[in-house]
This record gives sequence, C-alpha cells and structure tokens, in this order.
Amino acid sequence: MGNALFSPPPPVNEPVYMYSPGSPEKQAVKATLKELQDQQADIPLVIGSQKIIDRPTEDLTSPQNHSRVLAKFRQATADDINQAISAATKVGPEWAALPWNERAAVFLKTADLIATKYRPIMNATTLLGQGKTIFQAEIDAACELIDFLRYNVAYAHQIYSQQPYSSHGVWNRSEARGLEGFVFAVGPFNFTAISGNLAASPALMGTPVIWKPASTALLSSYMFYQIMEEAGLPPGVINLVTGDPKVIGATCLASEHLSGIHFTGSTGTFNYLWQEVGKNIGRYNCYPRVVGETGGKDFIFAHPSADPEQLVTAMVRGSFEFQGQKCSAASRAYIPASLWNEVKKDLVDRTNSLPMGDPEDFTNFMGAVIDERAFAKIKGYIDHAKSAKNANVIAGGECDDSKGYFIRPTVIETTDPHYQSMVEEIFGPVLTIFVYQDADLEKTVELCDTSTPYALTGAVFARGRDEIHTLTHALSGAAGNFYINDKPTGAVVGQQPFGGGRKSGTNDKAGSIYNLLRWVSHRTLKENFLPIVDHN
Repeated sequence: MGNALFSPPPPVNEPVYMYSPGSPEKQAVKATLKELQDQQADIPLVIGSQKIIDRPTEDLTSPQNHSRVLAKFRQATADDINQAISAATKVGPEWAALPWNERAAVFLKTADLIATKYRPIMNATTLLGQGKTIFQAEIDAACELIDFLRYNVAYAHQIYSQQPYSSHGVWNRSEARGLEGFVFAVGPFNFTAISGNLAASPALMGTPVIWKPASTALLSSYMFYQIMEEAGLPPGVINLVTGDPKVIGATCLASEHLSGIHFTGSTGTFNYLWQEVGKNIGRYNCYPRVVGETGGKDFIFAHPSADPEQLVTAMVRGSFEFQGQKCSAASRAYIPASLWNEVKKDLVDRTNSLPMGDPEDFTNFMGAVIDERAFAKIKGYIDHAKSAKNANVIAGGECDDSKGYFIRPTVIETTDPHYQSMVEEIFGPVLTIFVYQDADLEKTVELCDTSTPYALTGAVFARGRDEIHTLTHALSGAAGNFYINDKPTGAVVGQQPFGGGRKSGTNDKAGSIYNLLRWVSHRTLKENFLPIVDHN
C-alpha cells in the first residue's frame, strides 16, 4: 500500500433536510421516535475491547418530560479510568503506525453511515436527549458531524502534504505524528457534533482518546460511538467513559501519559483543567496541548442605519433557537433609540408568538432547557429582572418545570449596560436589550467591547460600508466569529471555522486545519545524498 499518494474525496457540506410534511426523511424520523418510545438505552463504559456494565448506574431523563427515563449509564471508578488510559496507550503506537488513509477511512465511512442509514436515529436521539427540534438536530447531529468528519480528513491530507524545500544533495521531509500518550476529550451537552469531533479529530491524527461526553448528551454520543465501531474503529482508540466528572478528570490529569485536552464547556471547568495541568506539569512525559472553547456573552450591535426587520429576525433566531443553549447564541443587544420603537414591537410580537413544546411535535420552534440546574439558573435571572428597578421583562418570562424544563423566550430591557443579565453568561432563552442614544454610538461600541470577559461571537447591523468597517474594526477583539448583517449563530464547517478568544477559549478553530495542527507533533528529517569529506 506504499505505492500511491492517496487523495481523499473532496469534502462538500452535507445538504440539510427540511423535514417537510410527507417527506421521506420526516417519516423516517417519526418512525424512529416511535420505535424509541418505550425503549431504555443501556450505556456501558467502553474501555479497550470491553463494554463494562457492572457498575452503579444513573438515569438519563428527557428534558421535556423529566419522568421519562431514556437511558441508564455507568459511574466509572478511578480504576476504570486508569484501565482506559492503559488501553489507549497500548493501542496508540499501533494506531499511529497505520497509514493515514487507513485511519481516515474509518471516519469517512462513519460520515457516510450517518448520512444514510443512521441519520434518523442520530437526529432522534439528539431530539430526545438534548431537547432539540428536528431542524436543530439535523444541522447538528447529521450535517455538522458529517462535515467535521469529512473536512477533517481533507485537512489532514493538507497537513501531510506540506513538505519542506530540499537543497542540492539533500532530501528534507516532514512527518506529522500523533501525540505520544492520550488526549482527554470533554464534550458539552448542546452539540452532538462538537462532542463527537472533540474525540474524533485527535484520533484521526493518530492519538488515542479518553472521551467523556456530557451525561445529558449520552444518548446521541453512544450512538455515534457505535457507528464508529461499525465503521472499523479499533478497540482502545476512543474509550468512552461516563460518571463523576471530578473522578474522571482528576484521574486523567494525574496520568503521565496525558498529551492533550480537547474541551468544550464552561469557563470555570476549563480554568480548573488548565490549573491542574500546571500543578502536574512535572509528572507529564510531554507538555500537554490544551485546547478549549468555553463561555460566551454573544452580542448583536445595531447601527442607526440597520434594517429593523433583518435585525429582529437575527435577534429572534440568534437568541432563541435551541432555547438559547448555543455557545454562539445572542444574549445581549445594543439598539439605537432611533430604531427602538419599531424594533421593540416587532421583537415582542415575534417572541411571544414562538411555539414551544415537546420537539416530537415538529411544529414547535423551541423545546425545554436541558435540566433542572439550568432551569433554576435561568429562572433566577428572569425573576431578578421582574423585580429590578433598572430592568423590565418585555416579552416572555414564564417558567414551568411541572413536566419538563420549559422557559418561554424572554426579552429584558435594561437602562444599565452593566446589568447582570447584560454581562453574565446565562445559557438560556434570555436576550437583554440596552437602548443607547444615537449620539453615544462610539461610547456604546466601547461598552460592547469591554463589558464582558468573553469574545466568542458577535454581530453588527449597518447599511453603509464606512459604518460596517468602523464597527468591524472597533470590535475586532470582541468575537472570534464575527457576523455582518447576520445572526451570530450557525457556523458551518469549512466556511466559518469556530472559536473565540479572551475568556471564550484558545480560539483553535474547530472545523479547520488549525485545530488539527494541535494534535500532531512534527518530525523533520534530513537525508544527505553526498559524501561528507571536508571537515572545514
């Protein structure tokens, strides 16, 4: 197999199915949901070639019906995690020694399986377990996950193809080797694709992984793992562990074999992981690569020239799709006084008209927030605004956890640009508006830039090129993904590589060649073809 230079299929973004009435894709997902109605998944620990079930279990419940148990999952012990590390480090050299195209074939096949026979169940498990509408599940658990897998292979080919210049009598070469040891991948609840990519991208490049998905995302995560197995993923390359994050994290971070952390989650957790790496730096066999995407307080900034209808659409979709539980979701907006009256009426009317309920009803725009803890946190911000002197709830605000964790999309208007829901991350369907005087444009732009420690996504709305340039330049550090006359959500793999700076993460851009470069260690080889006979 060494007699060819293989090129992977050129990646193309997976088309999004619309699930229109009577369509085959809608019928397939509905049938899958019906099949899952009375089923309860049994999720093991997957360590090397073992699927371990003789451990204490916890229930995974539905966010839209917390009396419905979707699955049972295991509580890993520290010994389990050490076994996973041993399995990963044992298989690592063999996996890394495979020709890159053999590794790539596993993930290309996984993508094709998801795009075809497993598309309905990937969407159904994401809908049930994470409370996504069918459209939100489609763009995540199908399209984005497929795109990650296919584009990563293309980017890996680019990395391997980059070779140094060779002078006369010399052949210089470069190898992009996988990291020695294992990568600890920690996934979020909100995107099946992101969690899957956290594990798959280091594995593609030759490094085995200990993967801890969020417990609330395990239904779809375990389905993805099983698809990778069917596609030929060898045992031990990705080890799936569940349970107490403190036990799992502490054990992984204490291992001398830790070579990297691939993380998406809260800023506080990422800070802890980084601090622990620093404390343990003397025991590691290498300096671990620490890659993370964390919190955000994503903004929409409207110039007085902004188109009101486009602006309102961006606020509604950017703030309330998937209950505002996207890392990129808009949660603060700066609106000029000259536009506010027109914008306010349309925004309130549209927000109050959004249908909300069980996502198994495909007509709903929103579902429930992920769990009881999220419900309580979000409700606390809404309750505070209802009683605050400098804030007012102008749309939504109703919260009901009697059956599921439902919070109506909520708009808060505040007179204080530093009001708590204007500057603190909430991660729910809450948008806070600060209305500024048109004459205070520059001062308000500065407020937008400096009011929070985050810099993940942001959007500006303006008509003129000069105005667009001014805002884009002034807010150049405020968002790693910056949108002009568009909502600040919906980054597409291969088109808008995703990540932010400041306290929003390391900005290593998931869905790009830049992220994959973090999971390789280059070796430079120089071979001399001419005899060395002169010592001078």
